[in-house]
Amino acid sequence: MKILTSACPRDCYSTCSFRVSLRDGRIGLIEPHPGNKATGEGVCLKGLSYAERVYHPDRILHPLKKTDGTFKRISWDEALSDIENNIRDIHKNYGPGSILYYAATGTKGILNGVGKNFWEKTGGCSTTYGDLCWPTGLEATRLTLGDNIHNAPWDIENAGLIIMWGKNGAETNVHQMKYIEKAQSKGSKFIVIDPRRTESAARADMLISPKPGSDGALALGIANLLIKKDHVDNKFISNNVYGYEEFRTLVEKYSPEVVSEITDVPEVQIYEIAEMIGKIKPVTISAGFGMQRYSNSGQTMRSMISLLAITGNIGIPGGGWVYANLQSHIFDEVKDPLAFYPPEKQAGNINYSVPVASVAETILTRKDPPVKMIWVERGNPITQNPDTNLMIKAFRSLNYVVVIDQFLTDTAREADLVLPSKTMFEQSDIINAYWHSYIQLKQKIIDPPGEVKPESEIYYLLAKRMGINNDELKGKIPEPNDEAVENFLKEKLKKFPGITLGELKKGPLPAPGSKDVAFDDLIFKTPSGKIEIYSEEAVERWGVDELPQYKEPDFYKNKEKYPFMFMTPNTKNRIHSQFGNLSHISQFASGISVFINPIDASEKNIREKEDVTVFNDRGELKGKAVFDFGLKKGCIVVTNGWWLSEGGCVNSLSEGKETDMGYGAAFHETMVNIKRGG
Repeated sequence: MKILTSACPRDCYSTCSFRVSLRDGRIGLIEPHPGNKATGEGVCLKGLSYAERVYHPDRILHPLKKTDGTFKRISWDEALSDIENNIRDIHKNYGPGSILYYAATGTKGILNGVGKNFWEKTGGCSTTYGDLCWPTGLEATRLTLGDNIHNAPWDIENAGLIIMWGKNGAETNVHQMKYIEKAQSKGSKFIVIDPRRTESAARADMLISPKPGSDGALALGIANLLIKKDHVDNKFISNNVYGYEEFRTLVEKYSPEVVSEITDVPEVQIYEIAEMIGKIKPVTISAGFGMQRYSNSGQTMRSMISLLAITGNIGIPGGGWVYANLQSHIFDEVKDPLAFYPPEKQAGNINYSVPVASVAETILTRKDPPVKMIWVERGNPITQNPDTNLMIKAFRSLNYVVVIDQFLTDTAREADLVLPSKTMFEQSDIINAYWHSYIQLKQKIIDPPGEVKPESEIYYLLAKRMGINNDELKGKIPEPNDEAVENFLKEKLKKFPGITLGELKKGPLPAPGSKDVAFDDLIFKTPSGKIEIYSEEAVERWGVDELPQYKEPDFYKNKEKYPFMFMTPNTKNRIHSQFGNLSHISQFASGISVFINPIDASEKNIREKEDVTVFNDRGELKGKAVFDFGLKKGCIVVTNGWWLSEGGCVNSLSEGKETDMGYGAAFHETMVNIKRGG
């Protein structure tokens, strides 16, 4: 038996370090690697299911071409020839901009960047800008604090008060809960702000349940009381905060009475949380990603960070804003969220850009140039992008669709050509994280099965066919062998003394210069050099107010026809649409559950466990009603990640619209109705 170090490349907070056993050439036991202090105590169920993912009978092992509506196996030579012919044809008739390169974040790694290099070498393409996941919060944080970094995961143990706001760490950031529980054992208070009573809320001292999309008003109401009662750190404000006086004037109109009316949070709870923030120190606010998927969410996140700024809870152990920690992103040419800006604002041979929030609409309506081909990797846009039904229509309007994946996802089923992709064990790569600051090696452990090729090899072979020579590829795309891949990665590490491939094979290493306490030097990379509650850049770049004003989301206006707010949170057993097809996971969820408050169900004459349909103008979703007394009245919840082939997906109901900053997708602004029957 052989034991090798690896790390999980999924788009997840933990980015766990693994020890993987190899027995008789097969993946065996997967165990936590103690070298990662953030994740050293366990591997989640998804991580434990990786072996099944590798050897699953439904895994795609050969190129598949659709003929008369049916996929048939073809050779790699046929597949590459088919791609080459279609690229050349589209270049000739429409130009390179008619090819849309869609690369999502299903896996992380340096080698994922070679796809963009390939398309640049062929003359360019269209790419998406923005992101479905988190850019609004990234931009709000950058505008306010100047950088997207936060204290080390274990530092939360030093907090006197922990506020988990719009996040369910017990399911989506499981390793964080260990440190929160340690803090609680020392006497720390734990508050959860969420419209649902989640697994995290069950462990909290207090649950506050605002109406979805109203969190900004709640934060401003808390600030109103903190200032009125002089629970602010005047010295810290004077030295480190820009725009306090203007902010002070702003929050005067957000009295507890007004805020209670907006948020549906009892006044007594607004007073109570303000008292706790004002009297307990240090305070950590850990914010979730789902909350910044509303049209007002950038301003919401700015208002939440302001609570920490005016109370002096930035740059200290146990205090701070926990959202995104990009200290390990040392390989990025441009740090997020700048990387999400439209390509025409970046360097590179990219012709046109497509907003990720409205890919379907762009494909169907853009004329100059029209979109005629899409290349999809590391993503499943049919189910994960807004407005699934419009996305299907858009895909079916294209001349040519190529999808690289391990399974026949809903997106792959819409393809003309499906190419088999590697799993995490079949090619080495270096990955970073966004919760801790470790650099890790995802080490190759087995050879790809069947005819599976890593994406970098596919690009290399295509480049040769397209007449791109070795000199042009040098340093951009590694040759298709293990030695070339290792040399490619070594080259990337040269700028960072102390981090070598040899050391990474032993285990994770902290990123150079990473800190356990973010902003401990009180240096903020903002125009003023201070924490900016008042931001001129917010106006110039995004057209929002200088101050974090609350603006009521537009989707509330649909309440007459569609009275329920639709929430689509993540669940612990999937990462969006990944893993649900594995028996290790599917055994815990046999079908789609539609969670509803029993009072709402009674008004609709819905009985528990009966078939129901959730619907609006864009589509519908069927499932079984599950009563949840912990869910705020007026809300309906279906966890995201279901495939159409499993019965439906949540984005059949969502709309393709952008957030107020960061080019995020406001697809949580969804109103629905519900009826009995499937």
